[in-house]
Amino acid sequence: MIGTIAFAVSGTLVGISRRMDIFGISVLALATAVGGGMIRDLLVGITPPMTLRDTTNFLLSVGVAVITCLLYQWTALHRLRRRRLLTVFNVSDTIGLAAFTVTGTLTGIRFVPEGSFVLPILLAAITAVGGGMIRDVLASRMPVVLYAEVYAGASLAGAFVFCLLRPVLGVEVNSWLAFTLALLIRFAAIRGNWSLYHPRPPRRKR
Repeated sequence: MIGTIAFAVSGTLVGISRRMDIFGISVLALATAVGGGMIRDLLVGITPPMTLRDTTNFLLSVGVAVITCLLYQWTALHRLRRRRLLTVFNVSDTIGLAAFTVTGTLTGIRFVPEGSFVLPILLAAITAVGGGMIRDVLASRMPVVLYAEVYAGASLAGAFVFCLLRPVLGVEVNSWLAFTLALLIRFAAIRGNWSLYHPRPPRRKR
């Protein structure tokens, strides 16, 4: 629920920034909030995806989109400078990333024996970044995960720690630990402008 709300807000803000109507904004909110989870479910053979069986997240995403639009129009939210709106977007997007890291890892663990890391970690990353990639493609933007500060890496780190400490700690403790770690890494990356290696041509000597 935390991840769904957070990602729906980030999708709504992107839709507003692209001057979409309420339908387009709702589509972006839905794509961001449930897109990664649907890809995850299809990869492990859960069909139809859980989002289509239980419409809670579906309706919640649309509701969040409508409420966010109303708040944007009728409160001081629309008066915020672009930098502050970007901060709101980054906070909501990071919370969604961390929350869906946990749900993706938990789904992977259901399908593999104890001690296996690959599937849970990959599903965590797919769940965490899949919806955002769909959102950005629909909004004609380069997906954030492909160029911005450390993004998918935060999800991978959280999932890895979850799998590593799985035999030692309980699921609840591990879930909060992975959530917090992914959250802190992403926030630190934004704050410190951390990024992965970007190949660039060498500077020419004068």
